[in-house]
Amino acid sequence: MSESTSQDSTQQMSPSTDYGQFVVDVLARMTRTSGRIDQRILRRSLGLASSYLVTDVTMNAEAGMRSWRAGFNRLVDVMVALHMRQELEVETVSTASQACSECWSVAGSWREMDECREGVKAIATRLKGLLDANGKTYRGHAIYAPY
Repeated sequence: MSESTSQDSTQQMSPSTDYGQFVVDVLARMTRTSGRIDQRILRRSLGLASSYLVTDVTMNAEAGMRSWRAGFNRLVDVMVALHMRQELEVETVSTASQACSECWSVAGSWREMDECREGVKAIATRLKGLLDANGKTYRGHAIYAPY
């Protein structure tokens, strides 16, 4: 087998990433083991959004964009529920804001990801709805804002 044929086979066998499924798995495992949402794990999952944006879209542009958007939206759904229960931590809101900023930068780095910016905008709009009236704080505490 030639080296190029071997590389082609390896690339075809590489499974694509799936942020949407990753988020479902993390949330299921979290609630199954403790029965509650661990915001430390939620923040870690949010922090992976930009990496999954790159890998999901690179591996399969159309399905990857859907998967990434579904995963990020699921995390925001959880944040909204925690907010409604007065349990959402400032650090989690700040981490989500930073994740949006990172995803915006990543999506702007490749022309093929222009459409992803619409997804980032939609998620950022949902997050902005959780903020205090001034749009810059959550429960009176400053949150991450890009320069």
